[in-house]
Parts: sequence; structure tokens; C-alpha cells
Amino acid sequence: MDEAQALAYVQASAAALGVPMDDARAARVAVHLQRTAALAALLQEVELAPHDELAEIYCPLAFKPQWNLANQL
Repeated sequence: MDEAQALAYVQASAAALGVPMDDARAARVAVHLQRTAALAALLQEVELAPHDELAEIYCPLAFKPQWNLANQL
């Protein structure tokens, strides 16, 4: 993604979401977007074995609803 593409994407996204953004802010966001895309590209190149993935050991806690104290009166 080059600078022009990143800026066009940021401007189109802001317009679609209704986020007011002047040209200077859009340019700053585009720089951060390009940096993030470059970091993601580096991470995509790293080969991971299944045991390297932390998602396999993730175990969410059981859902326990909490009582609304206002309704207990």
C-alpha cells in the first residue's frame, strides 16, 4: 500500500463512517496505517508451528450472570 492508496482508504473510510477528518489528520492516520500494514506484513512472513499459537491454550471462563442489585429490592 503506497501513500496515495493509504490516504484514499483513510478518507473513504472516514466518509463512510461519518467521522469528520481534515486533510492533516487524514495524512497522520494514513502514516500510522502504512506502518501497521508493514508490521503485519513482517508478521505474516514468520512461520509458526501449531504449538507456537497461544490461541490453542486459551480457555474462557464459564459465564456467570451477575444479579442487578437495583432489581433485588
